[in-house]
Amino acid sequence: MKINTTSICDINHSLLNYDKTVSVIEKWIIEKNRPHQIIISNVYTIITCLRDPEFQKICNSAAMTTIDGQPLLWYARLINNAKIKERVCGPNLMLKCIANGISKGWKHYFLGGKKDVLDNLCLNLAKKYPGLIIAGKYSPPFRPLSKKENKDMIATINQAKPDILWVGLGAPKQEKWIADNLSNIDGQVQIGVGAAFDFHSNAIKRAPQKIQSLGLEWFFRIFQSPRLIKRYLSTNPVFIYIFIRDYLKKSGFF
Repeated sequence: MKINTTSICDINHSLLNYDKTVSVIEKWIIEKNRPHQIIISNVYTIITCLRDPEFQKICNSAAMTTIDGQPLLWYARLINNAKIKERVCGPNLMLKCIANGISKGWKHYFLGGKKDVLDNLCLNLAKKYPGLIIAGKYSPPFRPLSKKENKDMIATINQAKPDILWVGLGAPKQEKWIADNLSNIDGQVQIGVGAAFDFHSNAIKRAPQKIQSLGLEWFFRIFQSPRLIKRYLSTNPVFIYIFIRDYLKKSGFF
């Protein structure tokens, strides 16, 4: 099916809201014709794409790339005049898919994160959503997998027959892994959701909604994970420059 998109730095982003995104996912699960990759895009995603052509190709080849970061939502509205009401971020999309899929018997598999984080994630979700079917979970080692290890991991996932595979390996590692293995995994929908595992396991506190709406979730996260300072300093100023440049171009300043 055709999904209306808007281009941000040459990456096509979906204009669907949460409800319509979940409806598309449901359609894919029912059809069972092929696996689909969904990418959750934010400022870090955009700037990484500019520096990594391989990652940019993956983002544009995915079945859907959603607007996660609030600054991307502002860009889409202000620069592209896009008719989009809300962003679609990984942590929220996960919960909406779980809630929507309970009555339909959707099976979920969770791949990534530390073992204790993954255990707490599944416990919290099962408690919050009675009837949730967790097909499986796996915390891979924090090192490159051998070909055999990767093959065995995929075999374990396929044996569980999930409808949705949630991958929390961090960007762009999770997106590249999904793209490399997409056709070998039976899960109809495969989504990299980054910090969602940490949020829903209560390993990390998520920013209040007001801070999120101001586009300052990154600033809130720095206080919990100072290691992210380098990441944000290398990407946020670049996006701000691009945003201002494109706004001035649109306004006819040059």
